[in-house]
Amino acid sequence: MWAASCLASCCAACACEACRTAVGSIGRRSARIAYCGLFALSLFASWALREVAAPLLQSIPWINHFHKTPDREWFETDAVLRVSLGNFLFFTILAVIMAGIKDQKDPRDKIHHGGWMAKIFCWAVIVFLMFFVPNGVVSFYESISKFGSGLFLLVQVVLLLDFVHGWNENWVAKDEQFWYMALLVVSVVCYIATFSFSGLLFHWFTPSGHDCGLNMFFIVFTLILVFAFAIVALHPKINGSLLPASVIGLYCTYLCYSGLSSEPRDYECNGLHNHSKAVSTGSLTLGLLTTVLSVVYSAVRAGSSATVLSPPDSPRGTDKPLLPFSKADEQEDKKDVPRPVTYSYSFFHLIFSLASMYSAMLLTGWSTSIGESGKLVDVGWPSVWVRIATQWATAGLFVWSLVAPILFPDREF
Repeated sequence: MWAASCLASCCAACACEACRTAVGSIGRRSARIAYCGLFALSLFASWALREVAAPLLQSIPWINHFHKTPDREWFETDAVLRVSLGNFLFFTILAVIMAGIKDQKDPRDKIHHGGWMAKIFCWAVIVFLMFFVPNGVVSFYESISKFGSGLFLLVQVVLLLDFVHGWNENWVAKDEQFWYMALLVVSVVCYIATFSFSGLLFHWFTPSGHDCGLNMFFIVFTLILVFAFAIVALHPKINGSLLPASVIGLYCTYLCYSGLSSEPRDYECNGLHNHSKAVSTGSLTLGLLTTVLSVVYSAVRAGSSATVLSPPDSPRGTDKPLLPFSKADEQEDKKDVPRPVTYSYSFFHLIFSLASMYSAMLLTGWSTSIGESGKLVDVGWPSVWVRIATQWATAGLFVWSLVAPILFPDREF
């Protein structure tokens, strides 16, 4: 017993030392990856608590204060929202603290890139304290999370537009027959996927024998947008490419599917889930994967003035890599020379705040609401309109990105 106790103590000490060393090795260039890791940790915590925390929450009097104990699903949703609320507050506080940083001599720059043990501890404490807040606060957060999730979807759109236009310009700049053929092949594949997916949408969401005019309108309007993107992109004055139009068309089709699949479970025109569980494993996995990829990409691009995401007063972005390639790059950061920051720290943390809201909506299925009555309230239609409005915003932003250089040739877009 004594030997086992000593062995356990040694293992714990080694683990703590390893964590301290790993956290201490996080440098300026790897800080953004560390924030992505912390966000991924919050997603794992939300998922884990959703699966196992319901019995514990049922025994907490200030949470389960109802005359009749709600279903298990209510407590699963409550656990996810409380973790998300703590994550949201953590990143929002950092966004406020980092507001207005212009150069790396600012003392707050060290807070952004260092102090990881303290930040992880503060994050854990904030998330823990969220389990002591009243249900009404969580209910209010759940309500505003739908709008915050919509904003995050718009950020995804801007990031996608930035990526697609950059992808197209990169291949066109090579000015070789092979890359032009590659552009054509990728565009054709995207259009085939779009029209095939649209056929599935007609099959899933316009079942025969039911009046599904709204679903029919959403799907047909999506196809109209796909054709409109191609027409605008190939207009002689635009002289664009089919690649951005095809990719954005496929993304709009996905948004249409995402919106239709969020319709109430008892809606006769929602034939995908067979009126069963609100969130299928495939939809949840795809949504979380999209969220993680978007957040990781935003860690590289968001907040830099090199992208259209930049706030007006953001610092000039650079094309430096996320991680250093040589020790010389690390030594460069150690020079005692005041240099401007390479991206907006405040806007960077704001992206994570919105992503926290969006991940909560994904894990709870967008279709449950926590009220003081302790009952689940079906609010699927707001989720539908958030996705459809995002699709329309995507269409508007894409068309604007094509016509703006023509309308305002003297401005840089």
